Formats: sequence, structure tokens, C-alpha cells
Amino acid sequence: MSLKGKKIVLAVTGSIAAYKIPHFVRLLVKSGAEVQVLLTDAAAQFVSPLALATVSGKPVLASVADGSTWNNHVALGLWADAMVIAPCSANTLGKLANGLCDNIVCAVYLSARCPVYVAPAMDEDMWMHPSTRANIKRIQEYGNELIPTEYGELASGLVGEGRMAEPENMVKIMELAFKVPENKPLSGLKAFVTAGPTYERIDPVRFIGNFSSGRMGIAIADALADAGAQVTLIVGPVDRWATHPAINTIKVESAAEMYKAGMVLGKEAHIGVLAAAVADYKPETVADSKIKKTDGSLNLTLTKTDDLLAGLGKIKQPWQTLVGFALETDNEMENAVKKLKGKNADMIVLNSLQDDGAGFGHDTNKVTLLKADGSVDSLPLLSKQEVAKSIVEHITQMRYAEKTA
Repeated sequence: MSLKGKKIVLAVTGSIAAYKIPHFVRLLVKSGAEVQVLLTDAAAQFVSPLALATVSGKPVLASVADGSTWNNHVALGLWADAMVIAPCSANTLGKLANGLCDNIVCAVYLSARCPVYVAPAMDEDMWMHPSTRANIKRIQEYGNELIPTEYGELASGLVGEGRMAEPENMVKIMELAFKVPENKPLSGLKAFVTAGPTYERIDPVRFIGNFSSGRMGIAIADALADAGAQVTLIVGPVDRWATHPAINTIKVESAAEMYKAGMVLGKEAHIGVLAAAVADYKPETVADSKIKKTDGSLNLTLTKTDDLLAGLGKIKQPWQTLVGFALETDNEMENAVKKLKGKNADMIVLNSLQDDGAGFGHDTNKVTLLKADGSVDSLPLLSKQEVAKSIVEHITQMRYAEKTA
């Protein structure tokens, strides 16, 4: 794979991770790309414009106007095949999310007609702050691609999330984005997957949740990407991530957040796989401070959460394939069939907690696939990766049948 002939605008903002950018530029150029570097004033404190100009072979642009010269941000937005903002600081992220425009990076971003890739970099507390999470969701809703942060050593000396993706991984993502589609069964199709649990807050330190690890949904996301689909993973609080570098990940916490993200993606996706263990109920009110233990009992009033599978089933188009999961302990088949028909799904993946090695916390799973055409396929106990491949094969078969019907 290569980026031969591709024109990339690389915007560098104020983060210590900027010291990695000359290496990133060299890798892009080595892959065949033509790179135009943009630099904010804050970024220039972390990386030398001369070093970036040397490795890119182009003068670095640091302002819209430079004396008597106008650096045409509109022309740059039209010129680029892709724009990469790396590292993207918390400050710049807030500007992108809210349309603020006080430097050349934001001006080109607002003018860009090409795909935009954002590689955040900040300390873990900043990365996990609610305002940062909200800004990440907003730029993704605008259609920008998030290059996931990595877990590792941070500038503060702490170890955690928020570390900018390594240059080699970012180049792989760019090469995959421009790769000529292979003859894969799901090439050219958009898919999204939900995975993991949701947490419904009771107070600032407690929540209602479940034991889902997210392994099954993440394995399905990887299998869909391997089959050529363009995949977005909506994942609840988990400690593992998709391995395929081209998967775009949206991290959420609550059922409401997962519902909102899923309804947005579900309107355009060809394939939706809802593998998350979403809470059916949430506390009616959330306490502002920690609830203290008393001698009496604690009563919580719970209300229903929004049902993403049902919501997508109501708006499902003929060209869309919708897959849901059913985790049952009693009357498994009866409840799965009811869910299949009632939610207007094309397939239900039935898990039974009565089966050894199946369900939460295992690397294996045993499922039964029920399709809207009445067919049933019971799989033996397999690794979750093998189960995911089988599910994707069934999805591919259904889509092929739709085309030839």
C-alpha cells in the first residue's frame, strides 16, 4: 500500500506530541504523499518549523497572512485529498467542535472538502473530561474521522489514555483510507457495531451496569473491517479496543449516548450490528453528590431507556441489514423470535447463559442465528473471533440474496 500522488495537509497544534511529527512527515513522504504542513503558534514552541520544512520539502505555513502574502486557506482546502490534524490539542479540539476560527489550521479545516482525520493528544484527565468527550462526539457527528488515542506513558509521567497514535499507525490508517478496494464481499459498504456495557449513573461514584467485556462486538467490528466494510464501533466502558487500524471508534458511557450515536449512524449505514449489552432501565434521577449509607433501605425508581434496535427497525430501509443480539436465561428461542419480529431485524444472535463457555467474560461463545426468512443456524462453542466471522458470513449471504432476489 502507498500514498503515491496523494496531497495531504498536515496541521500541527500545541502538544508535546508534536516532537513526533517530523518522523510522521517522513513516513508520509516515503509512502509517496505530498505534504503541506500547517503550524499554530503554540505548536512552534514544541517543534521546529525548519525541521518540518526540511522533511516535507515545502515551506511551513503558520498564518493566513504573512506580511504581504496571503496563504489561501480556501485553495488549500480544495487542494488536499486529506487533512490530518496531529497532534490535536484539547484547545484546538474545542475550536473544531464549535466552529471557532482564529488561526490557519481552523481556517483550512472549515474550508476543507476532503476527509479530515483528527489525532488527539493530551493527558488522561483532560482526555476523559466531559467537555472533551462532548467535543469528540461533535466532530465525529460532523463526519470527521477520529484516529484513536493510545494507552501508554504520558508527558505528565502518568500512564493512561490520551497518548497520540504512533506515526507508523497513523500512516497505516491513511494508507488504508486510500487503498483501492479489493475484491472483498463488503467493500464499499458502511457498517456500525455497538459493543460493551452501558453505565447508568446513580450518583457521582455509583452506577447500574453489567458484566459485558465488549469482546464479542469488537470481534464483529474487526471481522466486518476484514471483509472490506467501512466500520464505526460504538463502545461502552471497556478495557480493550478493536485491532483493525481502519475502524473508527466512538466511546460512550450511557444507553442514551449509545442510542444517540447509533441513530445518527444507522440512517446511513448499510449494516448495523447491535451487540452491546445496553441497560434496559436507568435511575429516574441522578444524585448530585454521593448517597450516604443510612440505617434504612435505599429505594431507586427506574425508567426505561430508549431501545436502539427498535428505533432503527422502524426506519430501516430495504438496502439495510439490521442484526440484534438476545441474551436469554429462559424460553430462549421464543424470546429471540419475538425480538426478531417485533424489532424488524434481519437476524438475531441468540446467547443463552445456560451454555457453558458462553456469554459475559469468556473468550468463547455459543450462539444460534435466527433470520427473518425463518432459517436457524446453531453454532458450536467457538472462539469469539470465529463466531464473529460466521456472523459476518451470514450478513454477507443475506446481502447477496437481497441483490439477486
